[in-house]
Amino acid sequence: MSLHQLRPAKGATKRRRRVARGIGSGLGKTAGRGTKGQKARRQIHPRFEGGQTPIQRRLPVKKGFRNINHKEYAIINLDDLERLFEAGDEVTVEKLLAIGIIPGVKDGVKVLGFGELNKKLKVTAHRFSKTAEAAIGKAGGEVIRL
Repeated sequence: MSLHQLRPAKGATKRRRRVARGIGSGLGKTAGRGTKGQKARRQIHPRFEGGQTPIQRRLPVKKGFRNINHKEYAIINLDDLERLFEAGDEVTVEKLLAIGIIPGVKDGVKVLGFGELNKKLKVTAHRFSKTAEAAIGKAGGEVIRL
């Protein structure tokens, strides 16, 4: 096969429809628009609803926007760690999921500084708030970021 022998597959190409070029074309006179009415007389945009209040005005206005790069973290607080783990334990995402304290990982796990922590824990998570990191360090624990 050579370049000059290449052809599109059968049925892949169609002839362009030439409207309003005489009655012999089958699309003469009204050019396939029917007779009378708004659609026969002028072009109307596809979202036009005949004067009815358009859908973009009927729907409630959503304030602001959601950033497409937004990350949603499963959160856990210090008081949860204090309540669920013994001193010297290693806190991992898998253990948190097994206990059922977080429903799922989402974009990661974030430890927040609500409550107090008096136990020495080795905490592994994706993110930590500054207060949580300080509290874990103050209790003698270790912070490991994933």
